[in-house]
Amino acid sequence: MSGGVDGTHLPKLLKSRRKALLSRWVELAAEGVRGRMTGDELKTELDELYGLIERTVATGDEDAAGELRAALAEMSRSRARQGFSPSETATSVFALKQAVLEQVEASGDSAVYAEFVKFSARVDDLGLVTFETYVAARDQVIADQMEQLLELSTPVVKLWDGILGVPLVGTLDSARTQVVMETLLERLVETGSQFAILDITGVPAVDTEVAQHLLKTVMAARLMGTECVISGIRPQIAQTIVALGIEFGDIATKATLADALAHTLDRSGIRVSERANA
Repeated sequence: MSGGVDGTHLPKLLKSRRKALLSRWVELAAEGVRGRMTGDELKTELDELYGLIERTVATGDEDAAGELRAALAEMSRSRARQGFSPSETATSVFALKQAVLEQVEASGDSAVYAEFVKFSARVDDLGLVTFETYVAARDQVIADQMEQLLELSTPVVKLWDGILGVPLVGTLDSARTQVVMETLLERLVETGSQFAILDITGVPAVDTEVAQHLLKTVMAARLMGTECVISGIRPQIAQTIVALGIEFGDIATKATLADALAHTLDRSGIRVSERANA
């Protein structure tokens, strides 16, 4: 919303009836927030927007127009984080048109109504800015949540001094592999571990793509001086690997996590013996 509205009638109405207009705007907008914001929170938010809109309409103040867009963007990002829908967010802006129209009709002044038409179109533009900003913010929220879920679903645990375990559950795609690799390498730097066990017991199927992802992770760990073992090679997975002609080369593979841990302990020179019950 840049440039003042042609004429002076509407700017005067916005200024002289500010209290009534703001109160009605808050009332209309409150119907769309469904109790997720208090009346005071909504009033504070819309009061700031009203002041910027009033300045922009009256004088075409470019600074005010920039501040208005920034305030709308912040409102959209906040609403996205709070779980509002894009239509609910935009409706809060569009509700101003209804509040102003009621005052324009009450005035009975045709000159004010003519200026309102242009004002209405500009409020529509503001609503569009709000909608677009909301969508971008919501996409970012979803991306952040997905990244957090990936990190939570890819723990790297210490199994023994110098031995890390990476239990993999679910599908291993490119994005997941990247998270696994980064998390593992960070832990290797922190702990200086010489061995890492990638346990795929929870991976439903292993195909050529999954095997490639595993190999990339192993190669990255090797560059850090860490030897990797792949555990969880069930009979059906072993058959699939053979049928697909997948080669793990000199990478050690074990049927269970226990077997893999025993192997790495042996490679570390650690002997673990069972103590007979007295």
